[in-house]
Amino acid sequence: MNKIETSQQATLSQRVASVDFFRGFTMFLLIGEGTRIYNSLRTSDSAVFQFIGTQFSHHRWNGLHFWDLIQPFFMFIVGVAIPLAVSNRLKRGHSQKSITGHAIKRSLLLLLFGTWLAWIGPGKIVFRFQNVLAQLSVTYIIAYFLMKKSYSFQLIFSILLLIIVDLAYRFFPVEGFNHPWVAYENLGAWVNNKIEGVDKSSIWASLNALPTTAHTIWGVLCGKLLMSDKTHGEKIKIMVIAGVSGLVIGYSLDWLGITPIIKKIATMSFVFASGGWAVLALCFSYWLIDVKKKFRKGSMFFIYVGANCIFIYLFCQLGGDSILIRTFNPIFNTFFSWGGEKLVSMLNGTATWITCWYLCYWMYRNRIFIKI
Repeated sequence: MNKIETSQQATLSQRVASVDFFRGFTMFLLIGEGTRIYNSLRTSDSAVFQFIGTQFSHHRWNGLHFWDLIQPFFMFIVGVAIPLAVSNRLKRGHSQKSITGHAIKRSLLLLLFGTWLAWIGPGKIVFRFQNVLAQLSVTYIIAYFLMKKSYSFQLIFSILLLIIVDLAYRFFPVEGFNHPWVAYENLGAWVNNKIEGVDKSSIWASLNALPTTAHTIWGVLCGKLLMSDKTHGEKIKIMVIAGVSGLVIGYSLDWLGITPIIKKIATMSFVFASGGWAVLALCFSYWLIDVKKKFRKGSMFFIYVGANCIFIYLFCQLGGDSILIRTFNPIFNTFFSWGGEKLVSMLNGTATWITCWYLCYWMYRNRIFIKI
């Protein structure tokens, strides 16, 4: 075993490897969006590939695709990492004051980067807080300051927050925006319009930062659970019960016609359902990697990405993936045009995806970690 492999295994032994894997897996799927592979699957002649491609796109409105879970997964795993990171900093001798200062600074930087990304598309300064970094800047700092509260307090706080936002949508009195579950005619749309100073803004609500705070709070609870002295079996049992409860509540609210599952305005049913899936996904990862000790070497493939998740996200959002696609396109067009446009697109996307992964791998091997 070489020095790099020894270092990797030592790092894994000191951390909850499933958390690093979960973060990397989620980010790996996120950067895959810019490769256009998902779009190629959706336009495939194969019904199977079309179904897979559809699952890698957001549901139009009322419903849930796999891709609708990716942002909740990321916001959730950030929450899981908060108590683990704070504990590590305390062990290294950092004061609680300096840790809190770092948390505030990180939240402000997330807001800055998220706002900056929102300006790129329009080509002008707009006040739009809908991408994952801008939303996370809110959920992260709230979850951090609640972290020392009891489990029950954090859980009750998160549920009350969901109920309050749900009621606000239902009883918002402004004419034209008093249809809670209708696109562009709800409280979220009104807030968007007021923030941006337009008559019709995005279908995605900036207000989503409030209800999705529950994802990050629930992540903190799971992180504290993983750090506890409970046995593996007890931890898994609690996470299974919590995850299944989230699914039952979320889907029941939708199926009974109480509150529809709508990601674009982060309804209460959506947050419960996606939160349930997030907890169960972490539970499975923990059972497989940390309990059964399986897939530990294989998990490194994703951990390389997770180690520089903010960097690679910004790299792709700022057009790095588009540059790679334009770089590879002449090569694959020249040698594989005989296979048709779809083959060229798939090969191009795959090469771009692998290159983004390799960039993370190279940074990891060279101990380059860009964090905020």
